[in-house]
Amino acid sequence: MKSEVVLMDRLRAALGRFNPTLPPEAINTAIDELTRDRSAMSLEAANREIYRLLKDGIPVSVPDREHGGQKTERLRVIDWASPEQNDFLLVSQLSVVGSLYTCRPDLVGFVNGLPWVVVELKKPGVPARTAFDDNLTHYKHEIPPLFWFNALLIASNGTDSRVGSLTADWDRFFEWKRVEREDEPRRVSLEVMLRGTCDRARLLDLVENFTLFSEHKAGLVKVLGQNHQVLGVNNAIASMLEARKLGHGRGGVFWQTQGSGKSFSMVFFAQKVPRRLAGNWTFVVVTDRVELDDQIAKTFQTVGAVSEAEGDQCHAGSGAHLRELLRGNHRYVFTLIQKFETLEALTDRADVIVLTDEAHRSQ
Repeated sequence: MKSEVVLMDRLRAALGRFNPTLPPEAINTAIDELTRDRSAMSLEAANREIYRLLKDGIPVSVPDREHGGQKTERLRVIDWASPEQNDFLLVSQLSVVGSLYTCRPDLVGFVNGLPWVVVELKKPGVPARTAFDDNLTHYKHEIPPLFWFNALLIASNGTDSRVGSLTADWDRFFEWKRVEREDEPRRVSLEVMLRGTCDRARLLDLVENFTLFSEHKAGLVKVLGQNHQVLGVNNAIASMLEARKLGHGRGGVFWQTQGSGKSFSMVFFAQKVPRRLAGNWTFVVVTDRVELDDQIAKTFQTVGAVSEAEGDQCHAGSGAHLRELLRGNHRYVFTLIQKFETLEALTDRADVIVLTDEAHRSQ
């Protein structure tokens, strides 16, 4: 049916491939949960709910043959570790019937039968913004089910190409100028945009590790990592691994200009490390001013990395409290540089990573 936006055969095949030990009933339950009608929810709330199912798996009840009764398993929808194992399909001029109009986005990219990427193209000379104003915005109102599953939106006229999240206005759509390395020549082109965001491994990395939902009074905002954040965080993780391997413990400097999303980069880093590297990691976020300390902790709270209660509990009030927190089972600890008032070692754990904001010589 033209009103359906999920390619059911491809979805079912992928779920069966990724979850070979689960019975068909569990696959059916997962498909029902993933594709159920979410029209009563706001678009961004529906998108967040589905995102969590994709990222963490869908809880399903299966027979417990060892102990009897039922047990809960998490059914995988995406193979994050092996991008090539997923099913990728690009469809041109997909017809989707809305409440009033039939819409035909220029390109829709599917992953395991789910519509992740919507690309709208304009002729050279027509502003790329027209694709956002006239088309993408219209589609979101007219055919919202297509966007329940959306990972990113692209608008381009061939020379000016921009990528943004579901909730971004045009000012928050950004260019993608480098594909692999920070020292590449900067190039604004549709090819660089597509290679940088839609290459299979990079697309999965962007969705798994560089996507956040931030709660604000004005509503829910979906945050997509920008080009410099993705390259910077991935470089920082490589540098951290090298520092651990060599034993000197110095991860390096991540340089960002004011207003370029330093706090979000910290969250991206601190959430990607535990997903990719086994270990009971603790991240100590160090600042030199109370307002900065509060601001970064607030960012971690608004994106759900820590709850408000956890945020209060893992704020170091003194050097002794900092040492106590490091002995506990905290994923995040927030502290001021002034709490390091002693030359004694605060911890001998090898799985503590220190993130220092605005690293002056004092730090």
